[in-house]
Amino acid sequence: MKVTEHIAKAAGKTLFSFEIIPPKKGKNIQELYDNIDPLMEFNPPFIDVTTSREEYVYIEKEGLFDRKITRMRPGTLGICAAIKHKYNVDTVPHVLCGGFTKEETEYLLVDCHYLGINNVMALRGDAMKHQSYFEPTNGGHTYAKELVDQILNLNKGRYLHDVMEIDDYCDFCIGVAAYPEKHIESPSLQSDLKRLKEKVDAGADYVVTQMFFDNQKYVEFVNAARNIGIDVPIIPGIKPLAISRHLQLLPQVFKIDLPEDLIKAVESCKNNKEVRQVGIEWCIQQSKELIEFGVPVLHYYSMGKSSNIKAIAKSVF
Repeated sequence: MKVTEHIAKAAGKTLFSFEIIPPKKGKNIQELYDNIDPLMEFNPPFIDVTTSREEYVYIEKEGLFDRKITRMRPGTLGICAAIKHKYNVDTVPHVLCGGFTKEETEYLLVDCHYLGINNVMALRGDAMKHQSYFEPTNGGHTYAKELVDQILNLNKGRYLHDVMEIDDYCDFCIGVAAYPEKHIESPSLQSDLKRLKEKVDAGADYVVTQMFFDNQKYVEFVNAARNIGIDVPIIPGIKPLAISRHLQLLPQVFKIDLPEDLIKAVESCKNNKEVRQVGIEWCIQQSKELIEFGVPVLHYYSMGKSSNIKAIAKSVF
């Protein structure tokens, strides 16, 4: 079932969903299941599975460092299929521009269709660690809007090198990302909203936001999006703060602001166990306020750990 169909079926009730990161290669999938199992009691209608682009590692060779390209995590599609089979829940693989050619993207989408996966999250992706700014892959897309265009064309039987008259067309429900505090590369929030509208106008069916810790910023963002004609569901993505280092790490990596009350609460903690509890309590309050606002789904970034997400969900759902 499509994400938008799950939302429509809920008839105004806020749904619970979460996002997982594939384990690094060499790990057993049971570790992933162990983190999913505790959250299944909250009946997530879908689970997002992130992906990652290629990375470079440096290996010493004859006294010099040789750069080698590698992928550090198992394939997202295989994990989606395993989750769908084990839990009978819809999965949403993340599809990136960065690291993939248009042909590779088409192969991935064809495999998704074959496996009965009909939700995808279309993302540009981040710059690689050695890049100052995002650089498109040779033969790949530069913007998420272009990726949305390709997915929508596939829904119509338009492949990269053929137009096919077939009985079983793809019918992907397409999600895209949004940034309540604007994307780091955008000159302004208004400019960022225009880029979001372009993705929605191209055919995106729903939106999931970057994490935020101040609900007012989400509310203002949704109102601004509605004012320029974005009428698809806008799902808030939220994450519980878990360690004191998050005070520096999250603003640095995601370019977000943390509320002063949250900063003071974390700074008063004696250890990360206390920080984790502050993060849980803040996220519970965030979640309850967002439900009052009428959000269609609360989407939690689990980052591979589920114990704090379970504690939050028990108090909210």
